[in-house]
Amino acid sequence: MEVTFQFDWAAAFRSIPYLLPGIPWTLMISFGGLAIGFFIGIFFGLLRISRVRWLRWPAIFYIEVFRGTPILVQVLFIFYGLPQLLGGPINALVAGIAAIAINSGAYISEIVRGGVQSIERGQREASLSLGLSRTQAFHYVIWPQAFRRMIPSLGNQGIISIKDTSLFSVIGVGELVRQGQIYIATTFTALEVYFMVALMYLAITWTLSLLLRQLERRGLVGQ
Repeated sequence: MEVTFQFDWAAAFRSIPYLLPGIPWTLMISFGGLAIGFFIGIFFGLLRISRVRWLRWPAIFYIEVFRGTPILVQVLFIFYGLPQLLGGPINALVAGIAAIAINSGAYISEIVRGGVQSIERGQREASLSLGLSRTQAFHYVIWPQAFRRMIPSLGNQGIISIKDTSLFSVIGVGELVRQGQIYIATTFTALEVYFMVALMYLAITWTLSLLLRQLERRGLVGQ
């Protein structure tokens, strides 16, 4: 028996009002986690290039652990595992933001390391010869150039983190995928709903990509 299926565009568009409430949750988790992860990344990224071994090795351990384990496992550990240690529940939103923060922080650490080490050693030496301290040389000469070179990679990490939020439906966070699951449970229009979810994720990440391209065209990133 031949089975035919026709995509129901009307059902897809009807799902939009039910999916839209998931966008603020998605953005809140991703950008909130990225903001925290950025500072974590700077901290461990600078420790990673330290010449002091007892500072460098903890950074290496953190980076390898959280880059080497899936973010889904990390958020499940935070949401279900940590409450057993802390003796109390953890809010799903907090768990999602924390997972994005520690996961993106590990990747951003390597971005920071690569950005700082990409600056020619001669610029540091020239700064010191002009009378700047090592801290001043880093603050006024090395870091501004390194940060410009890091922006494309930071943007890519932002896109990855936005997509990672789709995994957090497993802990009940009301982001896009979770909103879609709730709607599908009553309408049984999985194909149409997930198609719209994908389009919404694409719209968010595409907007971020366009912003990065504008920065590149204006010469605000890169060399």
